[in-house]
Amino acid sequence: MARQRSVFSLILVILATFLISCGGPSVAVAPPTYTAAQLEKIQEYAPDIQAVRDRSQELQKWIDKQDWINVENFIHGPITEAKLNFTYITPNLLPKVQPTARQITRDLSKHLIKIDQAARTRNTQLALSNYEAAFADIDKFIELLPKTS
Repeated sequence: MARQRSVFSLILVILATFLISCGGPSVAVAPPTYTAAQLEKIQEYAPDIQAVRDRSQELQKWIDKQDWINVENFIHGPITEAKLNFTYITPNLLPKVQPTARQITRDLSKHLIKIDQAARTRNTQLALSNYEAAFADIDKFIELLPKTS
């Protein structure tokens, strides 16, 4: 009986040694980076977003003048196309950034809807406040894009 205990103890020691040796230090994982294809896709759509951002003063001018037809045309045209570009770019962003990008896209949609409602009811104050929020969303999205050298 004592001999069986010794053999059993020896087997347990060998097993424990084997398991400990297999559990070596973890390998450091490199931080995620963009692939060339992702960067290419992002760079395909990013200039259009920046172009709309650069035209922000046009929308403000039309809201100030209460030119509601041009306000509606601008939010249904260039800004909506920029929002569509958000959806093309988001899957190509790093996985940790994608939820933020999706939330910004949803926020932009809400602000565009409110601008549209303000244009229909001719509410300058509502249009201006949502104009500022919409372009703040565009700025936040641009900040998420990878910097190119």
